[in-house]
Amino acid sequence: MTMFLLLGLPVAAAGALFCQMVLRRDVARGARRLVALNGLLGLGALAVLGLLALGVAEPASAATAASDSSQSGAFIGAGIAVGASTIGAGVAVAYTGSAALAAISEKPEMFGRAMVVVGLAEGIAIYGLIIAVILIGKV
Repeated sequence: MTMFLLLGLPVAAAGALFCQMVLRRDVARGARRLVALNGLLGLGALAVLGLLALGVAEPASAATAASDSSQSGAFIGAGIAVGASTIGAGVAVAYTGSAALAAISEKPEMFGRAMVVVGLAEGIAIYGLIIAVILIGKV
């Protein structure tokens, strides 16, 4: 696990520097390149998952330690709960945040009410995290 962290940190730093360099030159072209790069990385991850599902590739030894189906099912469920709730919260905050900014720009006294609505939208992610903790605690 620590080896992955030691290898992942320099790669993440290099990726961040690359993103900054690409976006500094031309924002529109840089954003398209970054979307294309993310798409390629996503396809690569799907290919690895497909190879693991078909049995062509063997999973790492750390992954085989958790081979109990109920334990791995709980971890998958927890991941889905956190991922889906976070995506939902992001969409909700995008809509409510933009509407809150529009309302605050017209009537500044609406700030408190607008922030309550945005806070409720952020609460969706916390619900997913609570469900994940409950699922992992059952294992």
